[in-house]
Parts: sequence; C-alpha cells; structure tokens
Amino acid sequence: MNQNVTPSIFSVGIDDPNVQLFEQQYKLTRGMSYNSYAIIDRQIAVVDSVEAGHADQWLRQISKATDGRAVDYLIVQHMEPDHSACIMEAVDRWPGLKIVTTAKSAAMLAQFFPQADLSDRIQTVKEGDTLQLGDHTLRFIMAPMVHWPEVMVTYDETDKVLFSADAFGKFGAVQHPDDWVSEARRYYINIVGKYGAQVQALLRKLQEPAIRTIAPLHGPVLRENLAFYVDLYHRWSRYEPECKGILVAYSSIYGGTAEAANRLAEMLRRRNCGEIVTMDLSLTDQAEAVAQAFRLSAMVVAAPTYDAALYPPMHDFLHHLRLKNYRNRRVGMIENGSWAPIAAKLMREMLQPLQGIEIVEPVVTVRSRLNAANIDQLEALADAMASDPDTNV
Repeated sequence: MNQNVTPSIFSVGIDDPNVQLFEQQYKLTRGMSYNSYAIIDRQIAVVDSVEAGHADQWLRQISKATDGRAVDYLIVQHMEPDHSACIMEAVDRWPGLKIVTTAKSAAMLAQFFPQADLSDRIQTVKEGDTLQLGDHTLRFIMAPMVHWPEVMVTYDETDKVLFSADAFGKFGAVQHPDDWVSEARRYYINIVGKYGAQVQALLRKLQEPAIRTIAPLHGPVLRENLAFYVDLYHRWSRYEPECKGILVAYSSIYGGTAEAANRLAEMLRRRNCGEIVTMDLSLTDQAEAVAQAFRLSAMVVAAPTYDAALYPPMHDFLHHLRLKNYRNRRVGMIENGSWAPIAAKLMREMLQPLQGIEIVEPVVTVRSRLNAANIDQLEALADAMASDPDTNV
C-alpha cells in the first residue's frame, strides 16, 4: 500500500479486503484498512502499527518507502490492537527505535506486551509537544476518548497533514472505494458515537492549524473539500440529524407488527415527513440501523412482546442506541401482543432516560393483527409525527 501522501510521506499500511468483522461484531462487506504512515526526513518516523498477522508486509513496505534506512521513531497514537499489534516487530527490527506516545499509552504498552521491558525505548509527549525530524516538525494534540483515553493525533506543521488516529476513518478496504459518507457514518456512530463531547473538544483544537490533508487510521486519505468531512463530524458529535425524516424500525415474529409498521410508513410518506426509511431489525445489520437512527430526525419503533419481555432484535437495537448516546429525537411507538402486550412500556423504559427524547402519543397497541381501530390510531400517530417542524418542513 505504498502511496504518496506528500512527496515525503508514504502510506505503508495494510489493506485487508477479506476480513469480515471489525472488533468481532461489525459486519464488513468490503474489508478494512489498517493505515500506517512513514515520514521520510533526516530522521524517519512511522505513525502507528497495524493489525496482527501483517507485520512482515508492514515492515517490507516501510523498508521500501525508506530505501532500507532505519526508523528512528514509532509514533503510537492509539493502543487498540488493530493499530499496535506489530510494535514489538518494529522494536526488534530497529534497535535504536524510540516509541513516541502518551503517558497513558505507555502504561498500556506494559499491559499489551507484559514480557517486554520498553522503558528505555519510550518517549512520552503531552499536549503541544513537538518532534523535529529535520524539515518536518510534528506537533502532538491530545484526543482522549476519541475513542480510547490514551489517544492523541499528530499534526505535521511542514506539510499540513493531520494524522487523525480513528477520527475521520471508515469501514472498508481502500482498494474498494465506496460511498465514504455511509461507511464513515456507520463507523463513527458505532465506534466513536458515545463520545460526542470529546470529539467536539478535538474539533475545537483543530480550528487553528491549516490542514491540507487528513490521514486517518482507517479508510482513504482525505485531500479535497475537508470542510465537508469536518461539518459531518460536527453534526454527528453534536447528535444532530443530517436530514429531516423518520426511521421506522421494527421487529416482527409472524408479520403482524411488520404490517403495522409498513402501513404507518405509507401514512408518513403521504404527509411529506421527509425521508421515510423502514428497517426490519431481524434482517438489517444492527450497526446500519443505529447509524440510520442518528442520520434521521425522528424515529418510530415497533415490536411485539416476547416471553413477557421485549422481542430480542428490538431490545438489542435500543440497547445499542443507549450505548451510543442517542438523543434529541421524537420517537413514536407501536406494540403488539396477543394476550399481554408490554413492549411499549419496555421500549419507553429504555428510551426515556436518554437526553432530549420525547415519546410521541398515541402509542399504538395491536392485538395480533391490525383492526379498524388500529388504523385510526396509526393515522393519529402519523399526524402527531408529522406535526414536528423538524420532520415536516
């Protein structure tokens, strides 16, 4: 993956088109990239390592980029193993190598590599510290909880490159270009989404330096229209919708709840409520459903009661929304139950504690299959959802 970021900065990371899961839970249809960068100067710095199992290829690519020169510094911005797994191979390869990282990362190094004494190799840095490589000056900016507490990003003052760690990353291998926004959204909401305040803190720090290029740890290097990507990060980290519209998210056992959800969706479309997206939570990728909930300005959830509890696909969905700090949305509800429906009560209990969540009335209760009274209730719910100026402008 040797590619020029600038004439003196090379991408030396790994593109894995075959990996199917990220963090062993998020589905990948087009693989994943694990980026690393070599800065060539009088002294050479490599920014971050790569996923386990790719050390040989990573070292070969570094050797090619450096013409076989020894690496002086390995900058460790993030200790998550997909970016740090090959640190020891670098230490063994270059005896004079210094590991430049935060104090928190230094402590984690001892946890991840308990058999190694790296104390004489570590050079800790803090906010605003710089590293002079020759013509290149690197400045370190602390980014705690974006998305682990030890994270920092690195700004090359010479070429105006921001090495952004996990920020501005996306799912997918670089060799398989796709829609950046959809896969970056799914990545951000599910990986970093809980930490909006911390992302906002980092974005404030990045207002001052002139940034020409963003080099993330996942996904392509970003060179053009950087304001577009930064604006998306502002929206996502402030928990603002990207567009007006309503997600109708449902889970259904025998089709009764699905029928109610789809009938409501048609009613909402007739009322010009913006974009209406329906998702069957039993079939849809969970991470994509969560991302769509954040993308749109309102939501309706529909689920049956199951074993005197909430049907598991809906429970899992709402659980993930809670984990990622879903907030500032109006939410309508449809429940179904053949003898003792309590799904709406349980969904309300999961959603109401979240900041800025308004439960829209009426809640529609279906008994097995839709009846005439249910149709009237669905119309009333559609009217109530359409009355929100954020979803019907």
